[in-house]
Formats: sequence, C-alpha cells, structure tokens
Amino acid sequence: MRQNEIMLDTHIILWMLMGDERLSYKARDIIKANIGRIYYSIASMWEVQIKYMVGKMPISGIEFMHYCEQSGYHKLPIDDSHVVELAGLERDENAPPHNDPFDRIMISQAKAEGFLFLSHDSMLEAYNEPCVIQV
Repeated sequence: MRQNEIMLDTHIILWMLMGDERLSYKARDIIKANIGRIYYSIASMWEVQIKYMVGKMPISGIEFMHYCEQSGYHKLPIDDSHVVELAGLERDENAPPHNDPFDRIMISQAKAEGFLFLSHDSMLEAYNEPCVIQV
C-alpha cells in the first residue's frame, strides 16, 4: 500500500473545501501530514453533479473539480482495474445493506491503486478493507 498517497471521499473533500467543523481532527492531521499526493475520484465529481442537478448540492461537478484542482488534489479516473476490483468487494454477513455505488467504486479505486481512502461513512467499515480509514 502506498501510504503516502491518499484518496478522499466526497464529503471529506467538501468539508475540507468549506472549512466545515464536521471534518475530524484525525482527518485534518492525516491530510496535513501527508507527504504524497492527495487524490479525488472522478466518481466524486459525478456524485456532486447528480446531487447538484436535483438541488441537494450548492456547487456543480465542474465547480467541485476546479476547487479540487485549486487545492492541489489530483483527479483519479475510473479504469478497468478499478471495476475488476469492485467484483471482489464483500460486506460482513450481518452488515446492513449499503447501496451507494459511488462509495463502492471509490473503495475499489483506492484498493487497486494502493491508496488509503479517508471517509467518515461508518457503513464502509463492513467491507473490512485495510485501505479504508474511518475519520
């Protein structure tokens, strides 16, 4: 695992960009201490755009991308190795259903690339993937 490189979940990026107090000190510390690149998934841009189109997000996917670029984050496209990795994701047998395709592809991307994936979503713990860091 390339622990010097991290990928941020959509809400972590939004909280960083907006200076939102919901961003934990643990997340801030990991991001601040990171000496490698910080990535965002094209899936985050897609997720933001969909939510923007239905009135649940104040910025568009394009604005999100520009903010990420201004912050020095690197865009990670979705490729076939990420989709292949997706096929192997499994949740704990007794875990509640998780129906968020954006989270699943981002976990798969982080796993395939050897990145740490920072998320605040407790539902992701049930995947038991070492790349997922709950912050």
